[in-house]
Amino acid sequence: MMTVLNFLTGTRGKKRLQSSDWITYLYLTLGTVMMFGPILWLILSSFKPAAELVKFPPTLLPYRQDTATVVGFDDPLPLYVVEIEGVTRTLAQVRRVGIEALMIDPANPPDPSDTDAFIRVNINDREPIQSIYFGLENYTDGVARFNFWTYLWNSVVVTIGATILTLFINSLAAFALSKYEFRGRNTIFLVTVGTLMVPLSVILVPVFLVITEIGWNNNLLGVIIPGAATPTGVFLLRQYMLTIPDELLDSARIDGASEWRIYLEVILPLARPALAVLTIFSVMWRWNDFLWPLIVLSRTELFTLQVGLNSFQGELQTQWHLILAMTVLTLLPITLVFAFLQRYITTGIATTGMK
Repeated sequence: MMTVLNFLTGTRGKKRLQSSDWITYLYLTLGTVMMFGPILWLILSSFKPAAELVKFPPTLLPYRQDTATVVGFDDPLPLYVVEIEGVTRTLAQVRRVGIEALMIDPANPPDPSDTDAFIRVNINDREPIQSIYFGLENYTDGVARFNFWTYLWNSVVVTIGATILTLFINSLAAFALSKYEFRGRNTIFLVTVGTLMVPLSVILVPVFLVITEIGWNNNLLGVIIPGAATPTGVFLLRQYMLTIPDELLDSARIDGASEWRIYLEVILPLARPALAVLTIFSVMWRWNDFLWPLIVLSRTELFTLQVGLNSFQGELQTQWHLILAMTVLTLLPITLVFAFLQRYITTGIATTGMK
């Protein structure tokens, strides 16, 4: 903790802040706000009711209208601050008629049938009484109305299955392109990396036709298999494996190890940081993928979380409060994966395979 504190309060000067310190702290503060501001807004907005989300001007914290239980009325009544003849009073609203609100004193309520005893107030002359409220209604309603656990299971199956295949296929390709000498090796590598410039929209129709031909429509295999081999993964792992000394492989061969054993017991352990980086990338790609599962899957019971979230968006109404709450839930697994493996990112990209 003291190390972090010393880092955050460090200065170039010995006793006072220099101009470079101010610029550095300003830059870091702006970067932090830009990176984490939207996430903070998303999390706080997920606790807001639907009416609070469309309120202008918007508020950062979630607020809820305070209510009071009044004798003679079945439902709790919302509370407002009203100024009448220079006196500020707290009144409860019974109902609203046009621009006029019928209100009562919750401490001394009249007979509900005696509407003449109600206080008539223009809606512009009242201020709602609100308090900060972190309720879980959006989450519970979203899970109840949204087939969350089925969609979560489908997303987990797709993400884990695609990530395992990605690590296996890409590591094999990288092993061959980095440790074997054969004609056309560099050409194959350049063509593989060159596919990064091909946009998804170009291959979308051909891949869909292939999936349809082999009968993988409305099948999770149709989501998992097409994206298993990625040029980014091949490039990352090959560049890392090039730093592993060839002498280690020659020594293993002299000891009688097969190529599969070299791959499993020499290459993979040394390439663990790069594999961790690719795991993070693959989990993020598969978990957040929306377009391809939307095209392949049309049966509701096979939807992933990202496709299932689209069900809250109708032609006439979009339930933003539920979308935000479910979006926060979908972000939790990938956040945990990133938090667990993030320490490998710098190691996997910047270091070599030497122990």
